[in-house]
Amino acid sequence: MVLVVKQHRCTHSASCVCTKGHLSEDALFLVFRHMNWNPRLIAILSCVCKWFDEVAKQVLWKEFCHARAPKMMLDLHSGGSHIVDGNWKALGKLLIYCNGCTKGGLFNNIHVPGHFVFRTRFSRTAGKSFLPLPCKSDVLYVSDPCEHLDQGEEGDLGFFRGIFKSFATSRVKKMLIEKRARFHPRELCPYCKAKLWNMFQENMIPRSASARLGAYDDSVEYFVCLNGHVIGISTLLPLSDSEEAADE
Repeated sequence: MVLVVKQHRCTHSASCVCTKGHLSEDALFLVFRHMNWNPRLIAILSCVCKWFDEVAKQVLWKEFCHARAPKMMLDLHSGGSHIVDGNWKALGKLLIYCNGCTKGGLFNNIHVPGHFVFRTRFSRTAGKSFLPLPCKSDVLYVSDPCEHLDQGEEGDLGFFRGIFKSFATSRVKKMLIEKRARFHPRELCPYCKAKLWNMFQENMIPRSASARLGAYDDSVEYFVCLNGHVIGISTLLPLSDSEEAADE
């Protein structure tokens, strides 16, 4: 399969019309199912071949999401809701990629390179801690923080990600609109390239978020995009001596 793709060396240009020499979509489905929908390989081959990228967007990333987080996907789909506004590829990336931050980006001068994560737990219960009181009926899945320790003056940082169910009809979006919240002037969602609202700036992050993350009060900041993807950061409290001993 890899040799077939290399023979064509497709790009993402609109003029790419290669259709010969590829495996069929059914064959790709069977091959990647055997590999448990390997996300790294899907991402790599999507960068090489536009035809493969289109198949991945329509089929492979969807199957990966259902295989990686089946209960979460079932819940996000229940009640006639849709989660593909930002597309399956964006959701697949959200499940496995910590975006980090670049200097001058969403989180000021903090620089932590993005990276793949082996496995992350997303929790609907945890998501409740990130919702303003009037929005507690919304459904938000939030990941455990990806810890980046000893970041100089910033201390120990935790990056987290999440996704809203039916964000288009959520109370959070309604509140942001009623507040006439402004989008970030430059940065876009790293997962779907949609515009971002700053929840900290709008005073819409409850203190319960800090407790859930094990972070300092008022150190939690997160953005939500038009497709309901969440990108956030917090400064983590140091472990106590007893906790460090338990970890060892």
